[in-house]
Amino acid sequence: MRPRHTPDDTTRAREFEAYVAGAGGRLLHTATLLTAEARNDNPRARHLVTLSLARTYACWDRLHGEDPYDHTRQDLVARYARGAWHRYGGPLRSRSRPTGPLATLSPQERLVLVIRLYEGVDGERTAALLGLPVERVRTIFNRAMATVLRPARPQPPAVSGVGAVPS
Repeated sequence: MRPRHTPDDTTRAREFEAYVAGAGGRLLHTATLLTAEARNDNPRARHLVTLSLARTYACWDRLHGEDPYDHTRQDLVARYARGAWHRYGGPLRSRSRPTGPLATLSPQERLVLVIRLYEGVDGERTAALLGLPVERVRTIFNRAMATVLRPARPQPPAVSGVGAVPS
């Protein structure tokens, strides 16, 4: 026998679908920035968003009065941080070759920069979200900004015969 869907289940599903339609693109962009994948080739980012949205849907009924986007973002950030820690066996360091616009940053720098700049979360809330001291978040943010704003140095042209003794 098929289980019945109550009107509450239908309403819940529609509310969640509307939420995903409105917030899904921004969440995917956030995850893509975190993983430093290309916009059109971002399987890790899509996986992070899918897992975070599934978690949000599971506790959708308990979120009344809370911002579901904030809840999903917190889960997304925590999943990214845990995944980077476990994948790389220690502090957030990347061993893969990211290709996105923030590819020159470490995963931890990307995390702080994306939360602070793209998501607009202040330093104290970012520190609380990541479980780090505020000063540490500020240091990571400043280092990331310096890296992003530093212009790429052109490589000097290779000179043949360098070090050769003239005859």
